[in-house]
Amino acid sequence: MPSKTMVYLDNSATTRQYDEVTELMYRAAKENFGNPSSLHALGFEAGNLLYDARRQIEDLLPPAGNVIFTSGGTESDNMALLSSARKLRRRGNKIITTKVEHPAVLETCKRLKEDGFEVVYLDVDVDGYVEEQAVKAALDENTIIVSIMAVNNETGTIEPVVPVGRTVREFNRQHGTDIIFHTDAVQAFGKLPLDDIDADLISASAHKFHGPKGMGILYMKKRHSLPAYIIGGGQEGGFRSSTENTPGIAGTGLAAQMACSDLMMKTSRMGVVNNYLLSGLKAEISDIIINGPEELGYTMLEHGKRCPGVLNVTFEGTRGEVLLHTLEQDGIYVSTGSACSSNKTGDSHVLKAMSMTHKEIEGAIRFSFSEFNTVEEMDFVIERTKAAVERFRRLGSFR
Repeated sequence: MPSKTMVYLDNSATTRQYDEVTELMYRAAKENFGNPSSLHALGFEAGNLLYDARRQIEDLLPPAGNVIFTSGGTESDNMALLSSARKLRRRGNKIITTKVEHPAVLETCKRLKEDGFEVVYLDVDVDGYVEEQAVKAALDENTIIVSIMAVNNETGTIEPVVPVGRTVREFNRQHGTDIIFHTDAVQAFGKLPLDDIDADLISASAHKFHGPKGMGILYMKKRHSLPAYIIGGGQEGGFRSSTENTPGIAGTGLAAQMACSDLMMKTSRMGVVNNYLLSGLKAEISDIIINGPEELGYTMLEHGKRCPGVLNVTFEGTRGEVLLHTLEQDGIYVSTGSACSSNKTGDSHVLKAMSMTHKEIEGAIRFSFSEFNTVEEMDFVIERTKAAVERFRRLGSFR
């Protein structure tokens, strides 16, 4: 494969937008420019696009829920936690989460702690997995929110959100509490079916499943009525005021429908590519560590396994940032961790929570896949990664 060919393996950071989504958004911006709240025909046509997109997405999520459109996964996480805390603060002030959540959750919890809430950060094991029993042990009648991600964005670990959802529901039934269970499913939506998740609130982000940037989703069970997050004209059922981004919402609906069409087939194919790359790296390069579970899982019921969308590997005796830029010269795009924190100094909080050393974290690379990646591409990636690692080790540049 010629080096000028691009092999994109940073799909956990963002995905290439479907061409069909781009075309729909262009048409919507050009032709359906009316305000969806307007009473005339142009407004009605724009409103129909919103209605269709909402139905497309709600059909892909657990029943008995509504979808609120936001500006991204970060806003969805913020809204879920801040609005839930505001609603329930007179009943309790305890929030349970984990040490490996996305910064959108961790920073919101930090803000809530500054406002007087108690935040419990649960430990994870060496695979980045939080035990269901740890959640159960932390629950009490002062708890108001449990927030645990569905799939970890750095390691791909499938967290036990299905059994945790049952645990929270059972605790509520036994104790007469109304604890809200939220899951950040940004790395799961479009990769794994979410039907089995019994959560009150689910966050997702369009640009992670080949939709537009600046668009997010917050699924909310119909029995909930959170305080408005943005107040004004009462759009999005009054939960998030602001004139809707009609082209973005239309594109999000189509992207969701396309990403989840034949999902098991796509996920299975992604798993073949993921395993092929892992097997090749293990065969060709010595002294590597798989960060997270080695076995792949294809549903949310296979918690404790790894989502086929992610492979995180430490190449001992190297620096991940140097490998990243070396591979980039060959047209291979990877990551050293979460794109949302890659501009910050310090080790990955996820890998630290997994008890990894500084040197092990420094040599970590995240490969993340989409339905467009192929086994043939992985031959090239294995070859060039081996050359980059051997060159770095030979030069003895590690300090």
